[in-house]
Amino acid sequence: MNFFSLSAIHARMNREKPMTVPSTRKDLMIVNMGPHHPSMHGVLRLIVTLDGEDVIDCEPILGYLHRGMEKIAENRTIIQYLPYVTRWDYLATMFTEAITVNAPEQLGNIQVPKRASYIRVIMLELSRIASHLLWLGPFMADIGAQTPFFYIFRERELIYDLFEAATGMRMMHNFFRIGGVAADLPHGWIDKCLDFCDYFLTGIAEYQKLITRNPIFLERVEGVGIIGGEEAINWGLSGPMLRASGIEWDLRKVDHYECYDEFDWEVQWQKEGDSLARYLVRISEMTESIKIIQQALEGIPGGPYENLEIRRFDRVKDTVWNEFDYRFISKKPSPTFELSKQELYARVEAPKGELGIFLIGDKGVFPWRYKIRPPGFINLQILPQLVKRMKLADIMTILEVQAINSFSRLESLKEVYGIIWVLIPIFTPVLGITIGVLVIVWLEREISAGIQQRIGPEYAGPLGILQALADGTKLLFKENLLPSRGDGRLFSIGPSIAVISILLSYLVIPFGYRLVLADLSIGVFLWIAISSIAPVGLLMSGYGSNNKYSFLGGLRAAAQSISYEIPLTLCVLSISLRVIR
Repeated sequence: MNFFSLSAIHARMNREKPMTVPSTRKDLMIVNMGPHHPSMHGVLRLIVTLDGEDVIDCEPILGYLHRGMEKIAENRTIIQYLPYVTRWDYLATMFTEAITVNAPEQLGNIQVPKRASYIRVIMLELSRIASHLLWLGPFMADIGAQTPFFYIFRERELIYDLFEAATGMRMMHNFFRIGGVAADLPHGWIDKCLDFCDYFLTGIAEYQKLITRNPIFLERVEGVGIIGGEEAINWGLSGPMLRASGIEWDLRKVDHYECYDEFDWEVQWQKEGDSLARYLVRISEMTESIKIIQQALEGIPGGPYENLEIRRFDRVKDTVWNEFDYRFISKKPSPTFELSKQELYARVEAPKGELGIFLIGDKGVFPWRYKIRPPGFINLQILPQLVKRMKLADIMTILEVQAINSFSRLESLKEVYGIIWVLIPIFTPVLGITIGVLVIVWLEREISAGIQQRIGPEYAGPLGILQALADGTKLLFKENLLPSRGDGRLFSIGPSIAVISILLSYLVIPFGYRLVLADLSIGVFLWIAISSIAPVGLLMSGYGSNNKYSFLGGLRAAAQSISYEIPLTLCVLSISLRVIR
């Protein structure tokens, strides 16, 4: 038989298995975006169905940050509930306070003094700008532009400085009151706010020059997530999402609340309905807010900042709360007025849209029913409709929230094991020192708490042993604040000297192979002398701040550091003398 004959070849091919042909997978993929995804902030989860990179379906899952705010409101008076409401939306805290006091004001037909109304408008528009800025930065980071994300904090910090000067708090203000505001504007605040307005207009021009005509930005947002005017109305959208679809609807013009009718400003809107239109609406709204603030600052009237008459508690005529001591001398807050037996829906134009409250009174100091209408919750309904048939990368553009992704990859297991073996000798002593420090700090805190007869600090980890690590981590990630009147170089060099001196002290200790102590015949006093440079760094930082309280703090820290060196010296000497013997 000829082995290479045609029949033999066919027979052999028939006996062998057929060749496998690679096929493209056609199954759909279901991906979770959130709640642990950085862009979701732990409060939102998207179940996305993908065909490759095409979005087939999207299901938003809410409720990861439910705090029972409505039921808390039904068991508090309005004044008692005011500190809670700033947690609804920590980007636009003034609006949550405004709607909280506006609802009972309308329910009780309470008049607000003209000066208080002007102050409210100024604070609301500053809060609108701060909210839009913190929308703009993360939105640009979502689509790949990191620079604006850092720029927006420059102006936002100036707004928070104004808030802090007027209310005492940077974010959670507790400033609005039924019938007015908690305090009048401090001296010089109006001039500072006018200076900010002039400065911020140049900042908006800078944003428009950097972003608006950028071809990469236009490619990402133009024609993405289009919403028609009728569709926006049917979905119940509000705020910039509604006005970007060609609907000129702004509650400041429609409901005529506060004193917005006394100012010259225009409703900003676009007709395209895409992500670019929503961006343009928000940018234009910041400019209009500056116009409103400038007019309010220039025309703010005199008079009271709060209607004090509404503090009177009229449910019982001769109640103790109406006595002279409680109303004018004592600092005890009087109960709020009773809510009449009727229902009311109040609303304001918040940065994200219509923020409303449905309130039912029952002739008591507590609301019988308190229902919140958050704008973001309503606007999110249309998300599955918008992202269908779009690309996966367009979800963040449409959702317009922050997304920070960081991926790293090692190419082989061999490289991984090599890195591990290199790092083990380094991390082992570091881990040992860290555990020792944690135990020592824990013992010190427990002993101090026992001597002072107090409970002690907050506990982190089992028995609070990780509290020192938590404090150190918090300290490392705090802002690097430099005093405005201090010596910046001296203030910055001080901590470095304090840390470097501690590290240099270990250079006089002779270590052998694998960091084993080779010889105890070390210069004990030299080691202590080098480590004693640390208090000098602490004193430099306190002195460089040009502030007497900081300098006193530096003196206290230096004295504490020196007091630790005395028992440390005795311990080292005792060990050395024992070895010498």
